[in-house]
Amino acid sequence: MLLTGDGLITHKLRTTTDDQSRAILAGIAELDGAGGAEVIHGSTVATNAVLERKGARVALIATAGFEDVIRIGRQTRPELYNIFVPLPRPLVDPDLTVGIRERLDYTGAVLEAVEPGAIYTLSQVLRARGAEVIAVCLLHSYVNAAHERLVADRLRADGWAVCTSSEVLPEYREYERWSTTVVNAYVTPLIDRYLGRLEQGLGGRRLSIMQSNGGSISAGLARAQAVRTVLSGPAAGVVGARTVASAAGFPRIIAFDMGGTSTDVSLVDDAIPTSTESRVGDFPVRLPVIDIHTVGAGGGSIAHMDTGGALRVGPQSAGASPGPVCYGAGTQLTVTDANLLLGRLDPAFFLGGRMALDRPRTEHCAAGLARALKLSVPELAEGIVRVANANMERAIRVVSVERGHDPRAFTLVAFGGAGGMHACDLAQALEIGTVLVPRQAGVLSALGMLAADVTRDYSATVLKAAADLTIEDLRRVVAPLVDHALADLEGEGFARGEVRLDQQLDVRYLGQSYEITLPLTAGYRAEFDRRHGRLYGYANPGRAVEVVAARVRATGITDKPELPFTRPRRRVRAAAHAVSTGRFDGRDRQVAYFRWPDLAPGAAGRGPCVITGPEATAVIPPGWRFAIDGFGNVVARRGAA
Repeated sequence: MLLTGDGLITHKLRTTTDDQSRAILAGIAELDGAGGAEVIHGSTVATNAVLERKGARVALIATAGFEDVIRIGRQTRPELYNIFVPLPRPLVDPDLTVGIRERLDYTGAVLEAVEPGAIYTLSQVLRARGAEVIAVCLLHSYVNAAHERLVADRLRADGWAVCTSSEVLPEYREYERWSTTVVNAYVTPLIDRYLGRLEQGLGGRRLSIMQSNGGSISAGLARAQAVRTVLSGPAAGVVGARTVASAAGFPRIIAFDMGGTSTDVSLVDDAIPTSTESRVGDFPVRLPVIDIHTVGAGGGSIAHMDTGGALRVGPQSAGASPGPVCYGAGTQLTVTDANLLLGRLDPAFFLGGRMALDRPRTEHCAAGLARALKLSVPELAEGIVRVANANMERAIRVVSVERGHDPRAFTLVAFGGAGGMHACDLAQALEIGTVLVPRQAGVLSALGMLAADVTRDYSATVLKAAADLTIEDLRRVVAPLVDHALADLEGEGFARGEVRLDQQLDVRYLGQSYEITLPLTAGYRAEFDRRHGRLYGYANPGRAVEVVAARVRATGITDKPELPFTRPRRRVRAAAHAVSTGRFDGRDRQVAYFRWPDLAPGAAGRGPCVITGPEATAVIPPGWRFAIDGFGNVVARRGAA
């Protein structure tokens, strides 16, 4: 997506799976040529490296006697009653996990100093064992980082790439701090090479990288702390959804991003929520990220029959290559194929007519699975969509109902290539009255990157009872974080008046093992009780609370893209490009097909119909009506225009 003085220009290419930078550079060349525009980029390269185990060979240097912290983890099990759950395979091989004699106490006082000669010995051992990068994680380094700095300085002088836990995450909880640091070390060499190729191909353009927290950072920082980018693609989508929805008059939204492999959902109640309780694959990453829940259901999710003879959909995906059967190369039926068979895709105008879909090939492939399940092909296609919808409905309930929010009070904002095809069905199941499918639905993450501010997060461990802390004490804790933040953003080119500072606390009842993050104010205790009651159904104002950590988020305010707007003069009945047979609720129906670029603001119609654009498709089922708003978005409502 290119932001010019005349507005937004969008362009979409298929992913080059061997090297994503090739597609990025090709798209930029086709969009901007030698224009020299600044580039903001987000990707799933780091995430995929962890999930597919394609990162660097990481060595871990830990305090002697604590080498197995990263392997033991927490005594939590994803399947409570399954005593045969396999342990996740660590990112660090056992022979690359070594200990070094040193010790600090919990106050940061030195109990045993580091012997410099031991550092050189470990360096030689790890080089002989084939390590590529080293993570240094020592006890209590969040209080006193001197030992980690000494070890890292000696290793860097010996030619090593090093990540320390005190640089990546200076917070207590050894397992989460070490896990985050190891993930950073695992993906940093890969991201460093990837961004290096991208910067070289961009020929001097300024490159910024989207973070998981919804802001951007410089490419240099992303190359050093790649773990901050692991969920950057989904995060950008939420920022884009909020940008479009706010402009359209919908401040309370559930962002629903359905891509090819997975679906990401997030609830935005005016402000975008963040969390430090995230995971990438099997591994905790305790950095601030946008609060997103992900399920393995996407347009490329593969339909199959399980050992009990039931229809299953996902989590396996056909990916971008070979892709769905209808793309011409895949051999396993997917959700996208089911939508084509149900008449919910326009095969003649897919990707704006740049790609044809092969329906006969899809029907032939579907026939085999339908016979095995003793269904007709249309029944199979409807079953695939219903199973996928059930998975996605559960995800929306996780971020709404299970957290004390009524989904009926929100607008469902559907994006991603497949989101608009399933949004109304999900809204019907959840009794959500309004669905918004943005005009830029297929490239909304790109819009989110253009709208994102430059954001940096800082934290410091407190671990003291609230009764022993005054508000002045807490202000003193955050003061150095504020100074650090202002200096960093000044280095990014922001004046003090262009920086917003948000000061927060992690608070819990004394004895709990989880916290709630809330603004640092004089009334933070009462706010904690209120939020605890909403999240967990109870609060105890008489119980002592503990402040675990202080946080500062520094935001450099950037210029925002202005979405093109045309005020609808009157409501007109949309003219269908074609009418064909589709299937809804077990019945064949006449379905109108509209082409999104032909629909002016004010155009309206009712389901069943399909609205196809260059990057995405929206499906309006029976019982729903739609209208095109002034931004070109599809606004669908149950039963009324």
